[in-house]
Amino acid sequence: MSILLRKILKPIGYAAGTLLGVAGLYVGTAFVLSRITVPKTQPQASQDVLVYLHSNGVHTDIVLPVKSPQMDWSQLLPYSDIPSGDTSLSYLAFGWGDKGFYLDTPTWAELKFSTAFVAAFWLGSSAMHTTYMPKLESGPDTVPLYLSKDEYARLIAYIQKSFRYDAAGRPQHIEGHSYGQNDAFYEAHGVYSFLYTCNTWTNNALKASGQKACLWTPAEYGILYQYGK
Repeated sequence: MSILLRKILKPIGYAAGTLLGVAGLYVGTAFVLSRITVPKTQPQASQDVLVYLHSNGVHTDIVLPVKSPQMDWSQLLPYSDIPSGDTSLSYLAFGWGDKGFYLDTPTWAELKFSTAFVAAFWLGSSAMHTTYMPKLESGPDTVPLYLSKDEYARLIAYIQKSFRYDAAGRPQHIEGHSYGQNDAFYEAHGVYSFLYTCNTWTNNALKASGQKACLWTPAEYGILYQYGK
């Protein structure tokens, strides 16, 4: 091997090794911290409101009843914002994430390197994806959680603070974008990154409402692990 070629390959090798090391550290840290449990704040709290933790295999949502004595989400996020306008749907899923990723990547086959790079390194903005749906059933990807009125009030506040609002106090609907007939997108606060992902947002929602959660996780498997899934 020539001296010139060695000089070229040496820094490339160092860079590749560094990237692999950083990636390994990230994966290892995520695995360990997602296994450390933040316990439920009040194990004996009353069970007043049924909500769900739901995963599609990559992304997690918090699913809440549309109407309860404490909150009517249809007043804040009207059924008219979804293409179907179906008012019979009684639950509403909330998922926070990178706006560009949400709007430009409806399927994994359409994922672009530029979209992933912007999302991973604090370069984009965020959006809230909401989906009206019927009541869920418990299963491998769906965890029912019973919250007290106080716990639910804290979860409501956490979710409300994640939205961006217009001058009239309404969530800023991103019109013309949906994955199906029963969902909508809204402008949100925060910036997505490899350190703060959609699943980190969900995990923090669990912490905010006093539920069992991971110390930190970027992935859905960490959250589901805490609930034996």
